[in-house]
Amino acid sequence: MLRIHVSGVDLSRVRMATRPDAMWETVLSFHRLRDRRGSTVFGKWRKESRTRLNGEARLLYAVVPPRGYFPDFLTPAGAGAEPLGLDAGMEALRDTPADRVREEIGLLTGNAPRARRPPGGALAEALAEGRTEPLGRLISTLRAYHRAAVEPYWPHIRASVEADRAVRGRALLDGGADELLATLPPMIRWRAPVLEADYPVDRELRLDGRGLLLQPSYFCRGTPVVYRDPCLPPVLVYPVTHPGAPAYAEPGPWLGRLVGHTRSAVLRSIGNGCTTSELARRTGVSLASASQHACVLREAGLVRTLRHGSSVLHTLTPLGSALLRGGAPLAVP
Repeated sequence: MLRIHVSGVDLSRVRMATRPDAMWETVLSFHRLRDRRGSTVFGKWRKESRTRLNGEARLLYAVVPPRGYFPDFLTPAGAGAEPLGLDAGMEALRDTPADRVREEIGLLTGNAPRARRPPGGALAEALAEGRTEPLGRLISTLRAYHRAAVEPYWPHIRASVEADRAVRGRALLDGGADELLATLPPMIRWRAPVLEADYPVDRELRLDGRGLLLQPSYFCRGTPVVYRDPCLPPVLVYPVTHPGAPAYAEPGPWLGRLVGHTRSAVLRSIGNGCTTSELARRTGVSLASASQHACVLREAGLVRTLRHGSSVLHTLTPLGSALLRGGAPLAVP
């Protein structure tokens, strides 16, 4: 059980990350690559990503075990609610003090016999010695892995995080930070003044007036993640809600059904997110008609739908946004 103690000052300083964090997504995706669960969401991604990897996985085994602790320095913290992009994250990783690298790698290797250490264990041992060359090799490996397993899916990762942000933002507007914390995924429970979460070990985290950054993650699964070092900026990484099918599925034959002014108006009205009731009011159609149009758009891969309390919230996917822009590609940050 993870227990995060939230004071009144901390509650006023709860904030949402502005976008997915490239470093967290890269490291957590490596967990998903070796996890056979969640095949509906991650199965196609695993198959495609493995064909593009070229030995990176063997080296990453040394610093990212299949479960449990991995070094905090692999996921550097950004400033405020702005996560680091990949390049900035790699530079921050490169600037990690040697004594911190040794300490955190030491928590991984411990006194385990050499024969029981994971593939690529020599890299971990070299990092523990504090040399700069192994850290550069780790950075090159992480970058190559990101290019193969994360970058091709980044627009869909971002769309999933933006959909989650839309839900949390609406909760914040409706009921403040209390409501925001109360609407986090079910493995996280707000029992003021403590935020509890399912966690592999017992852990107490006191924010001490620093606030809390909420970081939704596409590749986080099952339980949230926090830094092991309590002195680091408090971040709670938690899983987004996935639809029943992979977010990056190719457009199906439903796209041909998107003909006519009404459905185009529905797509434009969804914009940055709206409920079915709001969609009906914006487009001047009945509630049943708005629901039906949203369903067709969702089947076509143009809209994502997440439940928010007793209602549902619709947001655009990258394909839906591109269609409104005339097919212009999404930029990957």
